[in-house]
Amino acid sequence: MLTLHTAELLVPGPGSAPLPGGAVLVEGDRIARVGPYEELGAACPHARVRRWPGVLTPGLLARGADALLERTYYPDDPYEITELGAGPVTGAAALADLKMTEARWGNSARRGTQKLLARGVVAVSGRFTVPAVRTAVVRSGLTILPPAGDEGAPSPDPLPDFVRGDPRAGRESLERAFHGVLEPGAPARFAAFAVAGPDELLEQGPTTCVATVIGGRLLHRRR
Repeated sequence: MLTLHTAELLVPGPGSAPLPGGAVLVEGDRIARVGPYEELGAACPHARVRRWPGVLTPGLLARGADALLERTYYPDDPYEITELGAGPVTGAAALADLKMTEARWGNSARRGTQKLLARGVVAVSGRFTVPAVRTAVVRSGLTILPPAGDEGAPSPDPLPDFVRGDPRAGRESLERAFHGVLEPGAPARFAAFAVAGPDELLEQGPTTCVATVIGGRLLHRRR
């Protein structure tokens, strides 16, 4: 089935000019065409159309995600919220008190990957040493990449500077966060953010994500 994803602004990737009213035509797990919505819609009148507010961009890469998924525990809502609180549990002492098992790490990682998908993440990098965690990441649809040489020590906050609202973050920070480009033949993995443009995305971060697509499948949609 053909699916046409469109938004007010399409950002194909680093170094590419944004396209107002742009669209991505997906066939299976690949991008078939990229261009103006009116043009692609006329050429493929039977395609299913998904309209997203804001900006359509390549999905994001979360660097050092082993720290986020193997050294951070996500409480099971609602069963553990009263005891542990709603926020993630970090720190060696706190995790030791939880008496973590591999199975529990795997369950936590499944909840963690859902949080990543909800922020437009389509790929992660890191050294995953807990088999259940790696299995959870693979099953989520996220692509696993080896750590880049410039990543340094794993960080508990692996997303790029612009996510943290760092006032020093610039456009290069956002472009470094993209994984892949939106072009014909490329894997269909991208995200939509409810912002007016890249500058607003830098300012507000990926909590504005409204949809994440991986392999042509809609894996996250804000309700």
